[in-house]
Amino acid sequence: MLPISAADHERFAVKNSASITQTPAWGGVKKAWRNESLGWIENGEVIGTALVLYRPVPGTGRSLAYIPEGPTLPWDRVLKAPSWWLSPFLDHLRGQHAFAVRMGPTQPTRYWSTATAKRGLSAEGVTRFSELAPDETYPDGAALQQALKALGWVSLEDESGQFTAGQPRLGVRVDMRDRTPEQLLKNMNQQWRRNVKKSAAAGVIVRQGDLADLPIFHRLYVETGERDGFTPRPAGYFTTMWRALNAGPETVLRLWISEYEGEPLAAALTVDVDRTCWYTYGASTSRHREVQAPTAMQWTSMRAALGRGNWVYDFRGIADTLDENERLAGLLRFKLGAGGHVVETVGEWEFTLSPLWQKAFQTYQKVQAARS
Repeated sequence: MLPISAADHERFAVKNSASITQTPAWGGVKKAWRNESLGWIENGEVIGTALVLYRPVPGTGRSLAYIPEGPTLPWDRVLKAPSWWLSPFLDHLRGQHAFAVRMGPTQPTRYWSTATAKRGLSAEGVTRFSELAPDETYPDGAALQQALKALGWVSLEDESGQFTAGQPRLGVRVDMRDRTPEQLLKNMNQQWRRNVKKSAAAGVIVRQGDLADLPIFHRLYVETGERDGFTPRPAGYFTTMWRALNAGPETVLRLWISEYEGEPLAAALTVDVDRTCWYTYGASTSRHREVQAPTAMQWTSMRAALGRGNWVYDFRGIADTLDENERLAGLLRFKLGAGGHVVETVGEWEFTLSPLWQKAFQTYQKVQAARS
């Protein structure tokens, strides 16, 4: 376990299909966090990497170490000797004055097809995915959860099933591999197809924006936050994100703007990583809902992703709910309507390196939350 260069980290990340949040570029997005690229080395070769984000506790010299959607490791090998892989990692982070470590391996554990998830939404007495039989299970994912638990890691799964501060455990993905736009459209539900036609008939225009258009996105994003009850990120975050992710020779982060009669009604940011297009941030106004501008934007983004050779369109996280009376169930229905299936991953786990400092940090968080 050693610090490695950004170049070595980037090469390994690209070769091993790392999440965008496990690349050196993501460290440039998170300006408020100190970041470090670490590598597992065997016979002079990098065999695993981690982008570690250190969140400092003001005035203490201590930090929370966070590895979003990582580390990027050969988890089949990790399962054979988990201590060999993870103990040196923890030792290094302890030496960096981290009081706790949070990580979120992306190993899948369960899969629900579109049809199965839709049945779950209408099934009597079924309110969460844990109550719905999956179409497929992944033994390695379950084994990794057990191995982490045996080593003293604690799952951060929110028992309420709602969104938490970290990366969601459940997500919706659309399979695009070897499909045509016509096949993608056919795989959508009737409401989606109807709305695609309605937006086209209304004359909605979707264009690809650039850095200068980010204020348009942010205005719509702030309105979305006010309507849906979340605290939006500041405009500068997205400018930093744009410059950090698009600093290389290829465009990775894209902005889509959906307009009706010259007025922006919806916008979204997508990121391409290893033949997967991530739908990362979306925003819309309540005006002119009848023209279905958000649907037009998604459909244009999906077709463009397919044209760039992507195999998956990742709608990202959903809450763990199949209760149609829950507000967030509507988000699941929308994503399933695009032909998406549901994948569950191992989720986020935490290891406490210093119980005293961990307790102090939790107290600090409660005080900050009470002030906000």
